[in-house]
Parts: sequence; C-alpha cells; structure tokens
Amino acid sequence: MGDVQPWPPAGRPGPAQGGGWPSPQPNAQGAGYAAMRAAHTDRDRTVDVLKAAYAEGRLSAAEYSERFDAANQAQTYGQLAQIVADLPAGPLSGPAAAPLGAAVPPTFLAPARPAPNNGMAIASLVLGLLCVPSAGVLGVPAVITGHVARRQIRETREGGDGMATAGLVLGYLSVAGWAAMLLLAVLLVGTHG
Repeated sequence: MGDVQPWPPAGRPGPAQGGGWPSPQPNAQGAGYAAMRAAHTDRDRTVDVLKAAYAEGRLSAAEYSERFDAANQAQTYGQLAQIVADLPAGPLSGPAAAPLGAAVPPTFLAPARPAPNNGMAIASLVLGLLCVPSAGVLGVPAVITGHVARRQIRETREGGDGMATAGLVLGYLSVAGWAAMLLLAVLLVGTHG
C-alpha cells in the first residue's frame, strides 16, 4: 500500500525531467481509488487547485505549467492526487497523507445534489396561486398544506420552504380578503337594515 507522494515523486524525475508516472498502488482489496479512471471534471478540479496555489504564490510559473500539463494528461485519481498532494487545497486533508485505498477525497467528488422539494410545499404554492382565479375558495387549503409542508420540511430536511411560505402568505391574504369582504357586507347590511 503506498501513500500519495508530493510532487515530483520521490526518487523519480517529474515529466519535465523525462521521467514517467508511477503506477497506482493497489490496496488490500485490489486496486483502490487511485487506480480509478479520472473524468474531465476531475482533471478540471485538479487544475482549479493548481490555479489557486499559483495565485497564492505556492507554485512558480514553471511548476504551474508542468503540473497543469500533467493534470490534463492524468488518467487516474492517483495521478491527480499526486499532482496536488503537497498543496494545502489538495485532495488529501490534514498533515498526514491518507493511504491510496482510502475513500475518494472531497476534491474529486461531484457537488452534492440539493434535497428534493416537499410535495405539500408545491401543493401549497399552487393552491395559493389559484386563490385569485378561484375567488379565494382555495385559501384555506393553501394555508393548511403550507403549515403541513413547513412541519414536514423541518422533520425531513427536504427543500421547498420558500414555496410553503409563499403558499401560506397567498392563502392568508385570500382568507383575510374574504374575511374583510364578509365583515364589510355585514356592516353594510347592518347600517341599511
């Protein structure tokens, strides 16, 4: 099992000195993440780390150019990890490098997907929007579904809090409008009667 070595590999010349790349080391279960094929987005993330290191003055222009070319030619995660292993924003966090058989570093992971929207939040927003053309009849269901959605969102961490709030506001405005019209009608009937 091998550790990720800083650039250039210890005992080996880098690509600029005519040396080749070491083959990824297998872990106890076979080839680890280091042997996994890298995608274009993985190479782009590595180049982003290099750009940040160059902008911070951690790399000279020659080092940046050499590592940039190596990153674009890298075929595996192990090769990409080796290129940025000695940089603070590299794929392996902490002072000690993790073994190559460890989990995929966060640098190479795709961004997390947002949580799906809560169905009741969507229903509340739709009912709230339909309050106007339906003469406010859907105001109460919009308020009820909005409160149910807000409770579910707190419990399940789903998305859609804004939709539930909008449905609640529209529903309450509709209910308040109907209450005001009913109160006005009562007052008018009471003064003319």
